[in-house]
This record gives sequence, C-alpha cells and structure tokens, in this order.
Amino acid sequence: MKVKGIILSVAMACGLTAQANQKVIYGDDNRRDVYEVTNPLFLEMAKSTAALISKRNLSRSGEETKIFGRKLGDARGLCQDEPFRDQIASANCSGFLVAPNILVTAGHCIRSASACNSYNFVFGFETERQGQDEWSVPTENVYSCKNLIKTVLDNRTGNDYAVVELDRDVTGRRPMPFRKSGKVTNGQELVVIGHPSGLPTKIADGAFVRNNNNSLYFSASLDTYGGNSGSAVFNVNTGEIEGILVRGETDYVRNGSCVSSNICPMDGCRGEDVTRITNVSEIMNL
Repeated sequence: MKVKGIILSVAMACGLTAQANQKVIYGDDNRRDVYEVTNPLFLEMAKSTAALISKRNLSRSGEETKIFGRKLGDARGLCQDEPFRDQIASANCSGFLVAPNILVTAGHCIRSASACNSYNFVFGFETERQGQDEWSVPTENVYSCKNLIKTVLDNRTGNDYAVVELDRDVTGRRPMPFRKSGKVTNGQELVVIGHPSGLPTKIADGAFVRNNNNSLYFSASLDTYGGNSGSAVFNVNTGEIEGILVRGETDYVRNGSCVSSNICPMDGCRGEDVTRITNVSEIMNL
C-alpha cells in the first residue's frame, strides 16, 4: 500500500521495500491540478489515469459516487504553506489504462487477488476549481477488479508491477500508447500523472531521466509522493508511457512543529525509480 505517515531522512538507509513508500520534490514543485493545465496531450493522459480507492471511501448514490477522505493537511500535520493541504487524500495508489479493460499499476499496490478486490478503480477523481471541498464522480467512472492477471514485487531486483483486468470496458477514455521495445534515452523529458499522497489527479512535468543503466527500471527527477505508485510516466516528445512510478526519496521532513515536502536539487537525492513498461510482458501483445 502507498498511504504512509511522515518518513524522516533516516529512512534513506533502508532497502527497496522501504523506498517503495517514499517520493519527493525535485527543484520546483511542478504538480498541477487538471483544471490548471492546458496541454491537450497531458489532459488526454490524465483521462486514462485511475485512482485506487478503498471501497470504504466511496458512497454510491444513483448516478453519482461520492469520494471521502481526510484533508491532507490534517492527515499529515502539514505546514500552512504546503500546496493542496485542503484537498482530500483518498487514493492508495494510481494506475493507468493500456487496453479498454486492462489497467497497470505497481506490484506493491496490489499483492493479491483479495487486495485487488478491496479497491475500486476510479477515473476522473480530480479538482475542478480552486476552493473545492467535496469530490464525486459519475458512477459509470467507478470500476472493479475482475481478475489480477499478474503481480510482481521483487525487492532484490527492484522489479515492481501489476496488471489488472477490470469488470468491464472503460468508456470515454482512450488507452494510452506505451513503449514496446528499446528504452528511453538519457536526459529525456518526462511527465507523471497520478495521485500524490492520495490527492485528486496531479500532472507534474519538468522531469528528466537521471540514471538509465538498470535493465528493469530507470530513475528520474519526478515530483512524486506516496499515492503516485502505479502512476504512468510519459515521454513528453512521443506521448508514450515509458514506465510505472514505484519508489523514491523521502516525501516529507519535519519543519518545527509541522511537516513540509522534502525538496531536492534536480540532480540531488536518489531520484525516483520507474519500472520500465517493456518489462510488463503480459501487455506487450495488446
């Protein structure tokens, strides 16, 4: 699961399992709500992004499903100047469409069929205006797990992904293209779309590939947090998915009596790890 408490810098000494719970800001905070973004490609990508939300945090009322959660600032003890502190934190992880009824996420998000069945996969969990204090989606945007096709979580190698068959085809949203061979180039500009700290959808661009040596994953300067796990990481030039956000640096650090986002230089800290989409053999023939 990707909902975590305050993780202090001592956690940097831990292995891949602990790192899977950690993310960070590199340079400027590039996270934006969907309504703040005008790039049509980014908006199309966001439409195919899903929030993994516990069924306990959803309430269906006819054609509308309400989404519940604590405000992020209250849940994490955030400082008053932290962005998005008044938005709710409801998602455990993120995911994305690769076929009409096939979704990809991180393996540590869904480790078993029972875990898969505990979630609904919700499209369109986003903020539509400044000051919004309630969130809901059309009930048709809420999907269930029909089958956990594959889940992989190898803490030794760092391989981490899951493939889910949804209960029906997703309508009104286009599965996104993804790389099927080769690998992303060094220094390539990237954008990540998902649910940092469980928040409504955030789009964060301005990131770059930092380390491209590992055959299973690469690292990048992505502005991501717990809840982003399972997010699609896109190539800005091609619009293709390059991989799945799975782990990274510490999210938050204590700042006196409250907690602030951890800020790193663009080339500092450890970088955020992204499972290469080409490792997900189960989708290569889609």
